[in-house]
Amino acid sequence: MENTMISYDPSNGERLGQVRATAIEQIPEAVKKAKKAAETWKILGLDERLKIIQQAYAQAEPRINELAELLSREMGKDIKRSSGEVNGTVFGGPYIAKEAREAFQPKQAGNGTIIEYRPLGVAAVISPWNYPLAMANNLIVPALVAGNTVVFKPSEETPLVADAFVKILNQKLPEGVLQIIYGDGDQGKALVESQVNLIAFTGSQAVGKDIMARAAGGLKRLVMELGGNDPMIVLEDADISAAARFAVASSFENAGQMCTSTERIYVDKKIADTFEKLVVEVASRYKTGPWNMPGVNIGPIINPDQHAMIIDHIRDAESKGARILLGGSQQPERYIKPTVIADLTPEMIMEQEETFGPVVAMSRYTNLEEAVQRANNSVYGLGAVVFGQRHAQSVADQLEAGMVGINQGVGGGNAPWVGAKQSGFGFHGSPDGHRQFAQVRVMSS
Repeated sequence: MENTMISYDPSNGERLGQVRATAIEQIPEAVKKAKKAAETWKILGLDERLKIIQQAYAQAEPRINELAELLSREMGKDIKRSSGEVNGTVFGGPYIAKEAREAFQPKQAGNGTIIEYRPLGVAAVISPWNYPLAMANNLIVPALVAGNTVVFKPSEETPLVADAFVKILNQKLPEGVLQIIYGDGDQGKALVESQVNLIAFTGSQAVGKDIMARAAGGLKRLVMELGGNDPMIVLEDADISAAARFAVASSFENAGQMCTSTERIYVDKKIADTFEKLVVEVASRYKTGPWNMPGVNIGPIINPDQHAMIIDHIRDAESKGARILLGGSQQPERYIKPTVIADLTPEMIMEQEETFGPVVAMSRYTNLEEAVQRANNSVYGLGAVVFGQRHAQSVADQLEAGMVGINQGVGGGNAPWVGAKQSGFGFHGSPDGHRQFAQVRVMSS
């Protein structure tokens, strides 16, 4: 690839800025530097590392608006959502750090035995473009608190906002503790194959499999979230209005470019007419446009390839008998207008794969067992949602997903972010997730 990586505004294709791609031969040197920094970083102790990390994040507070605008311009999401992500990152980082500090405290195991949580060494963090700060933050912070150093490769789609954020943190972090490298898959592969001890990755299933293969030779630790194809089941006794609002909000969030977006909806045929009508009514209120246009809640699709893939999924559904209730395959450049599809079938690509766009795809069922079977008939298992009353808990218990919501979205509280089946390998978040960034050592005396 070229030495210069240019970042573009996905809403109009305008050039935003550039960074210099990291030469492949420089990556082992960055890891070597991280290993050297780890020698002093780990001996500081939990309390001192926590203090430094908190000071580093405090540097970012006056820059929140600047970072939010840059995130919007580079990734495309509206300014309200970018502000939410940046605020969550800047103020959430110290919270995660404090929670991780507690998670890494030694624990008594009886008979003079103590369980300790020690640094692994160097962590490679590879993050996606759809939440370029939030998802990186969830991996970087526990790695640092544990006493590891980090070599961070952001997505080639969003290098500018990552670069700005790391530079802010490095005003307080010791040299070499957090380094950033730039590039595409070539740099990512080189980082995975380098002498790192842990690889923390959020991204596609295909890349995750490649990482596992490349990491196998060194038996490197892996923490990976690999996307989803999340189902939603709407029971006969569901609050139809609430279910319809959730279906649209979840399918359209971040222009559908979210790993836990609702991708497939199975609705009881007795309420399907009403449900479909309400979904169209709600979806019709959404507005597409650039980040700074008033009232916009669906931004551009990140790049032309992703835009074309979404349209291909819609066309495939059309060709196989789906009813287009709103939107369709005729879409403007860079954007996907709100689209609602009914009569989804198992043969359609949209049921089998992640569409990752603002599309609500629905199917009617007559037999609840069939709906559960279709919901589970996927290699993915990140999230799943059930709306209903009497049998909602029973249905939720049958769903093969790492996170299940009943009459609400997935996740919440201090629970880990975890996927089942091929949606996850390891997990992060919560004290249990934080401990995956450390080496467990049992000390008996």
